[in-house]
Amino acid sequence: MERIVFFQIDAFTCDPFRGNPAAVCLLDEPAGAEWMQPMAAEMNLSETAFVSPREDGYDLRWFTPTCEVDLCGHATLASAHALWESGRLPTNQTARFFTRSGWLAAKRAGEWVEMDFPALPVHSIQIPYGLADALGVEVNYIGGNGMDFLVEVDSADVVINMRPDLRALMQFETRGVIVTSQSDSDEFDFVSRFFAPAAGVDEDPVTGSAHCSLAEYWGKKLSRDELAGFQASRRGGVVRMKRKQGRVLIYGQAATVFEGVLTAAARPSTSMSRSA
Repeated sequence: MERIVFFQIDAFTCDPFRGNPAAVCLLDEPAGAEWMQPMAAEMNLSETAFVSPREDGYDLRWFTPTCEVDLCGHATLASAHALWESGRLPTNQTARFFTRSGWLAAKRAGEWVEMDFPALPVHSIQIPYGLADALGVEVNYIGGNGMDFLVEVDSADVVINMRPDLRALMQFETRGVIVTSQSDSDEFDFVSRFFAPAAGVDEDPVTGSAHCSLAEYWGKKLSRDELAGFQASRRGGVVRMKRKQGRVLIYGQAATVFEGVLTAAARPSTSMSRSA
């Protein structure tokens, strides 16, 4: 690969330095995980996305600083934004991605980006021993979606002010823990936070994939198909959602912070390309 352009993009915000930052590497051909993983560790963000073209769209893979993940919303939003801003994809065309979670799509919808994601309903489970203590909150409900736990607590104040024991959370066999409550503001239907120390992310600022479950959970509980959520991390971010026949349309905005080019020494070698 002769030239690799990468971006740092703040997703689920229209303002730099808010929302959730993601790195996006635009590749001419697929690269191997043995290069992508250390590249993601070097970027040291919650997610680094790697995008490479194919005949019917783009391959998309996501890596935290420590592992590859099956689904990531904010880095998908950032990837579509990077394709449009770089001119690799016309702004009036849909970005079609092929991922470990199947196909995903992103298109412009006025000032927002609409992403088409699979719905991830949660099913009630028995609370794992020690989880409530690790979170430091009283648990009203816990469900699982096969990837994360979803925990409902009493109020937005509990969500905002909780200080979980991150070391203790690392012991649970799950990608992350979504903590949520109904909002006390008319502006949003619910608030949430997302903790994933076992995946190398202590607290994710705004987690698009978590809203595939939050939309299903709160949509059923509030009898609504269109919702708005606020992820109450330090940076904060707004996510709009629409439930649609086993899918969730997730709406967000993005802002580019910087663009760069990898040096020759940092690019993947030919032997590292096209490998698993």
